[in-house]
Amino acid sequence: MISARERLLGPKMSTFYEEPVHLVKGDGVWVWDAQGRKYLDCYNNVPHVGHCHPKVVDAICRQAATLNTHTRYLHEGIIRYVEKLTATFDEPLKTAIMTCTGSEANDIALRMAEAMTGKRGVIATDHTYHGNTTVVAQLSMTNRPGTGDGSHVRHVPAPDSYRPLGGEAGDAHAHAFAQAIQAQIDDLEASGHGFSALIICPYFANEGFPDLARGFLDPAVEVVRRTGGIIIADEVQPGFGRIGSHMWGHQRIGMTPDVVTLGKPMGNGHPVAGVVTSMDVMSKFRNSFRYFNTFGGNPVSCAAAEAVLDVLEKEGLVAQARDVGAYACERLRELAERHICIGDVRGSGLFFGAEMVLDRETKEPATAFTKRLVNEMRQEGVLINFLGINYNVLKIRPSMQFTRANADLLVHTLDRVLSRVELHP
Repeated sequence: MISARERLLGPKMSTFYEEPVHLVKGDGVWVWDAQGRKYLDCYNNVPHVGHCHPKVVDAICRQAATLNTHTRYLHEGIIRYVEKLTATFDEPLKTAIMTCTGSEANDIALRMAEAMTGKRGVIATDHTYHGNTTVVAQLSMTNRPGTGDGSHVRHVPAPDSYRPLGGEAGDAHAHAFAQAIQAQIDDLEASGHGFSALIICPYFANEGFPDLARGFLDPAVEVVRRTGGIIIADEVQPGFGRIGSHMWGHQRIGMTPDVVTLGKPMGNGHPVAGVVTSMDVMSKFRNSFRYFNTFGGNPVSCAAAEAVLDVLEKEGLVAQARDVGAYACERLRELAERHICIGDVRGSGLFFGAEMVLDRETKEPATAFTKRLVNEMRQEGVLINFLGINYNVLKIRPSMQFTRANADLLVHTLDRVLSRVELHP
């Protein structure tokens, strides 16, 4: 199968794990491979309310059997969905554009920034990822494209609660981050590109989801707004209640962005994404750009997305994420008392993990060890992964159906693997 992928799909098609998993079935928090082996899926956030949730499957099937077309015809599905979606946001974020992918959503968000400011310069962190379009790909330093013009993009150091910028945590860290943004704004203005937007994941997921207090972004927001830019919050990973405390990551950190982008979990695996913003931003965008997406907002996509919102509410999954996530982090802290490789445990809701180090005093990242750990967990039937500035943070991000019993299995397995994988092989 791997050779067929290379022959038909081209070289360098990435896979997870040293021994790739061939999945054939999913149900809730479980997946099965071609040999019939069952795995606890603690990583895949795309099936947000669980693999093959029957209510989402039913909504897709019923709408596909009735009608599927595009938004140049009137259909009540998109109106009903956007009304439900924007009800979860604070004022003035009450309008939306439907797309197919998060990459498209971020591409639109950058155009909105240009429409609002008349400028193109954008700032992102130095360890972020926002998608695959020609423009959006330039935002990433970790997946930087080999071609294209990224001269209008500037980067700032990603926040790190374990090793804070400037060496001091709390308010000092927040102001150091804001000062870094101000320096890049000045550089963009001097370059002639000008400054249009700061784009961030408000949970800083790819950066290792640092433990940042509510209000951490206040100094950064003040700098951006004072200099005439807008703030784009990429909620593809922390959104839709995953963090347990709030529906959206920007609400948790106490910041109201100008534009919010959505993706992966929105349709539980169905390709639907979106952009939420104010009427002011939306109007300026519509007057500046002609935009139409044939598949964005089609009736089947809207049915899938609406079903996800309904399941989240009716099954109380946001509250469950808060409870189970807190329980799982406490269990991981118990592991840290026995395993010196665990330098820091952090997370919120069902997006949590641990930073692995070679030495707690020096905080030296255990990058190679973390990769071995993840591969051993896969062999034990538990799927997790790693990320972070030093690629040494265990990334645990299961579906919202994850329970305390699932957390116990995860922790027991991790304890067993930590006991046998050598920190210094």
